[in-house]
Order: sequence, then C-alpha cells, then structure tokens
Amino acid sequence: MTVDRDAPEEIVWQGKYVVAKTRGRWEYVGRTRNIRAAVILALIDDDVILVEQSRVPMGRNCIELPAGLIGDADGGEDEDDLAAAGRELEEEAGYRAGRLEDCGSFYSSPGMVSESFTLVRATQLEQVSEGGGTESEDITVHRVPRTQLAQFLERKRFEGCGVDVRLLLLLGHSIIAGEQT
Repeated sequence: MTVDRDAPEEIVWQGKYVVAKTRGRWEYVGRTRNIRAAVILALIDDDVILVEQSRVPMGRNCIELPAGLIGDADGGEDEDDLAAAGRELEEEAGYRAGRLEDCGSFYSSPGMVSESFTLVRATQLEQVSEGGGTESEDITVHRVPRTQLAQFLERKRFEGCGVDVRLLLLLGHSIIAGEQT
C-alpha cells in the first residue's frame, strides 16, 4: 500500500498566486513558486504593533501581526527572510526595526496549506511613516499594550473583525492559565 506522502504530487489548478495540489488522498493548496511569508512580532516596550486589513476570503477585516511575502517580486526569489520582514514592517506599519531576529519557521494550517512562514521579532523600532501598505492595500495600524490585548481583540471581534491565529502567540499564556474566555 502506498503511503500518501510517497505518492506523486499533482497540480490540479494553478493561478497567478495559488496552486491546488493532490498527493494520494490529500488535497491542499500552496503558493506558486513555493513562496513563503515573513510574520513580524513588532514590539515597542510592552506594546505590540498590529495591523487591520480587509481579507477577501473572510469577507471582513482581520487583526493580524504585520506580514508579507518573501521574494514575491520578479527577480526577488533569493530575498533574505529578515530583509523581507523589515521591508514589510515599514510598508505595512510604518516602522523601521533596529533589530530583526529570526524566531524559526512555522506552518499555520499544515493539514490544508503547504505555505510556511518565518516568525521575526522586530525591536528597536522607529516610526518612519504612517504605514498603510501599498496602494492596493488599506491597512490600519494599531499600537496595543500587551496587557490590554485581550480586551482590544474582544472589541474588534464585536466590531466584526476576524483575528489571525498567530495572535495566539501573545494570548497563549493567559489562555493556558484560564484567564481568557
């Protein structure tokens, strides 16, 4: 009997940015050209920088850590993860980091998506612009005290926003301790 992971990978459909594949009984999606992402944990003292933007698949705004694709521009296939993180932090949130640290590679939904992301901690931040993303994005930047994060997210949920799973990174300890509902 062939194990699914040993079966040949087949492309079912491919668009400009996303590719749908099968391998054995599994169906999953990924990014074309195996592009990865950088997700930035941007910290100023005890505050965290979050972004809010419309996400078409969700049909609503989402609260997230700043993030972006690594090497997605033509000719940028060899872009460094930390360089991409710095570029995306400045573009989305308007902050330049004095220090960027690679915290490792992670997978957000490994049963359905093959995309990985590098988590980057950004510190020694200097605000250099208002942020907001590129002209095709409409990003709102939030500077939130970590002690008020749960209340901030609850308020944003009440307003109809989704919350990216990566924010569990900041909520994890209080959830484990039973302080979150």
